[in-house]
Amino acid sequence: MAAARDLSGTARHAAFAAGQAAVVAHVAAHELGAAAYAIKAARAAAPQGEGESAGRLECRWQRDQLPEAIRELVLDDQRLRNDICWSVFDC
Repeated sequence: MAAARDLSGTARHAAFAAGQAAVVAHVAAHELGAAAYAIKAARAAAPQGEGESAGRLECRWQRDQLPEAIRELVLDDQRLRNDICWSVFDC
């Protein structure tokens, strides 16, 4: 996570996504962080004017990967915490 602080744009968001995935597994309330940062990285990496579309595509791809057993639980959590996750789960 500290390495991400000196970065910017896509690299920063991707580093935070990796950091979140690695360090917050012990805190259930933080499980959406890696997914949210990955969406932010997809937005930042997209050509100008295509960031929102790229973010929605990444969000939908992530949702398609969810196992059926936890799908509704994760989607409900995204709805509940979308505001604190930069509204990236509006896809």
